[in-house]
Amino acid sequence: MKKVNILLTALLLAMAGCSSDRQSADGLITVDVTANYPEKELVLQDIMDVEYVPLETTDEFVTKGVVKAIGKDILLITNQNDGDIFVFDRKTGKGLRKINRMGQGGEEYSFATYIALDEDKGEMFVADYGTKKILVYDLSGNFKRSFKYADTSHYDDLFNYDKDHLISYKKYWTPEESEQACHILISKQDGSIAREIRIPSKEMETPVVTKDEFVIAPEFHLTFPNHMDWSLVNTSSDTIYRYFPDGNISPLIARTPSIHTMETKVFLFPTVITDRYYFMRTMKKEVDFKTFKGFPSTDLVYDKQENALFQYTLYNADYSNKQQVSLGLNFNGIVNQEIATCQSLEAADLIEANEKGHLKGRLKEIAAGLDEEANAVIMLIKYKQK
Repeated sequence: MKKVNILLTALLLAMAGCSSDRQSADGLITVDVTANYPEKELVLQDIMDVEYVPLETTDEFVTKGVVKAIGKDILLITNQNDGDIFVFDRKTGKGLRKINRMGQGGEEYSFATYIALDEDKGEMFVADYGTKKILVYDLSGNFKRSFKYADTSHYDDLFNYDKDHLISYKKYWTPEESEQACHILISKQDGSIAREIRIPSKEMETPVVTKDEFVIAPEFHLTFPNHMDWSLVNTSSDTIYRYFPDGNISPLIARTPSIHTMETKVFLFPTVITDRYYFMRTMKKEVDFKTFKGFPSTDLVYDKQENALFQYTLYNADYSNKQQVSLGLNFNGIVNQEIATCQSLEAADLIEANEKGHLKGRLKEIAAGLDEEANAVIMLIKYKQK
């Protein structure tokens, strides 16, 4: 695949007349990030399929349940910072093996920031943010190869894209975002950049807050798996784009007012996109420096059937007490077209809910077999099968 730069200036001009409609004729949705939308209650199981995987707990398999990758047959789980990568059977939750290649050697990682799983080839790609390398191992932990990040960039997020490529966002630590920052497709074989996907923007706008010696960075992502394709974000752009497997790109969501005109910036990120619903989240660039808390957010959903936007609350039907579910910004591990997102449910919380009679169905059965020291139960939130 030849290196391709994709420029979208014509699309931006075409959207100028769309701001008054929630959805234009070409499917573009416009969201006013300052508006107060009516509230809507939704039930998770009405929209998505849900699968629960109780992770086996043994002396060897003790984990905090940080999901790094989801395959058709296995889950890759970590404790975040000790170097352990646990391989679990997705169907049964049984622990298959524990891998740890943390170290300072050429075949080792200093920190497993992201892990992309290619289950068909039996490979996992470990992105080490500290050393700016991607190390490739088989699923038994044997080293196969490694490659450096491109030039002086850092990679944000890393996903399996297709049989030959990974997808990520390369950024640069500079006072102003470099023109080189963009989404990229990366060769799985040698780490070369096969394609650059550029979203045009004006001056740089970022959710990161700086004041004196303080730098506060909220969690935000720029690359989102979107069922059969991908949603791409540039925080300096007023448009979120959809990127298709054939390399085409089109505007998906336009936000108003422009990020460049706001005194207090409000950013917009997609979370989960289904055939009917577009879930998203706003993030306000606002921090209380006394408590170092901030970045208030609002969960929004666009209902294509009703052609309307709502502020939503989502409930899990496997709880009888209206347990809320967040379709937040956690997209680690999404590696196939089946999974929308996932969550880790702590054993202690499930036991308490079950004792209070709040659980139903499969989740109740699982909770009945747990003890306080058990590993988490992984809730996989899947797109509805047609």
